[in-house]
Parts: sequence; structure tokens; C-alpha cells
Amino acid sequence: MPFTEKETEYLKSQHFGRLATIGRNGTPHNVPVGVHLNTELGTIDVVGRGLGKSRKYRDVQLNEAVAFVVDDLASVDPLTPRGIEIRGLARALTEGGHDNAMIRIVPTRIISWGIEGHWSEGPAARDVAVEAPSA
Repeated sequence: MPFTEKETEYLKSQHFGRLATIGRNGTPHNVPVGVHLNTELGTIDVVGRGLGKSRKYRDVQLNEAVAFVVDDLASVDPLTPRGIEIRGLARALTEGGHDNAMIRIVPTRIISWGIEGHWSEGPAARDVAVEAPSA
């Protein structure tokens, strides 16, 4: 499992994140998606209605490099931001999700803030072992 216990708890508590992909012409595409932490595989699994016909799905078929961000405010008084950025490799799968389409993200780098410690301590970043995205 590439995520710490606190990162796992945080990801399980969140409902939405933003997935950034790279389009056919090299431009970035960033869209909100649901957060689905697959604790068995240590991946982020993105599913949704019509996913297989979406631009993000087509983008991943062409370029596996993605970034996924989940963040929020633990408190507004005092201001307490927290979040996690997951850079990784993604695969567009044809089984397992709604409409039989899913994007599975395998983390290669994890950057978090306000999860392991106070956000003012700065981000905690680490590379994780790269494994090919699996079905």
C-alpha cells in the first residue's frame, strides 16, 4: 500500500477529487471525479456514468501520465488546509466500473499537506515504487 494510514483515512473520507490528463494535442485537461481508493491494490479507481466515452478516458488511452488531487479545509477558523496530490500512471480499463469503464491510477509520487502534520510544516513528498497499472 503506497499510502500512509492517515492518507488512507483521509482519502476514504473524501468524495471528490480532480483528475488531470494530457490531451491528444498535449494540452492539460482537469476535471472533477469521484474518489475511490482501492485499498486492496493501493490505487485510485475512477468510475462514472459515461466514463468510457469521456475525454479523460480517451486521454488516458493515449498518455498514461496523470495527476489526481484531493483537498479541502479541515477548518476555516483557524484556516486549516489539507490535501494530497497523486502523480502516477493510469490505465483505461473496460471492466469493473459503471458502464464497464474505469480509470485505474497507480501512484508514482505522493505529495500531501496537512494530513501527517500541520499544513504550515510544508508538503511531505515521496516517490513510490512504480508498478504497471493492472486490470
